[in-house]
Amino acid sequence: MALKASPADQALLLDLQALDTKLQQLDHRSKALPELAAIAKLQVEADRLRLARTTESGVVDDTTTELRRIEADVVVVEARIARDDARLQASTSVKDVAGLESELAGLRRRRDELEEIELAVMEKLETLENAAQITAAEHADVLAQIQTIAAERDESLGALTTERGNVVADRAAISGRLPADLVALYERQRSRYGYGASHLRGGVSSASGVKLLENEMAIVRSAAPDDVLICPDSQAVLIRTAESGLTPKTPAA
Repeated sequence: MALKASPADQALLLDLQALDTKLQQLDHRSKALPELAAIAKLQVEADRLRLARTTESGVVDDTTTELRRIEADVVVVEARIARDDARLQASTSVKDVAGLESELAGLRRRRDELEEIELAVMEKLETLENAAQITAAEHADVLAQIQTIAAERDESLGALTTERGNVVADRAAISGRLPADLVALYERQRSRYGYGASHLRGGVSSASGVKLLENEMAIVRSAAPDDVLICPDSQAVLIRTAESGLTPKTPAA
């Protein structure tokens, strides 16, 4: 048995379709917020800087360890210099004095070399620490930008969520006024074909944008006002109104 519904109820399906289209648009806007793209781009930069910080921190640690080792070597050499110098002062043996003086000369050369290396490593460490501080500051700045934009994103999403809630409430109100079988047909067609209702305006189906053929228009014209029709192009419920162009044109006198 063909489904029947009053023209007024059928017309309400257009309101239902408009609200469903609005919901789709809101969902798309939620997924396409400019803040999301901005955060994604900044997150890539944040990840790069985080990895750079990790690498630079490791190099700073290694260089610090190297500096401490050199400082320890300097301490050892200076201790040996102090020991040999004390032995030299106390020695009365010409042979021992010669040996100690030779050893002291070698130790002092070694100390000078270590101090030069120590200075170079200290300068290197300072450069590395400065670079690491710059990277850390850049990373912190990017994270702050992400936090700011995330707050803007949350605000935008909140507004869209509120708007979506209002649309859902309006949809429920309209759906609740319609016959269950009419709503079920609408939902089935929308689920299958993307549109549940299509406005026939001037012989053109709004869902497909296609003009109905004359034989199709003849079928539509012959249908009772409460017959529920399906658009042959979009497969949505075809809604007829005064704009549908169903009244044949009167031939000119």
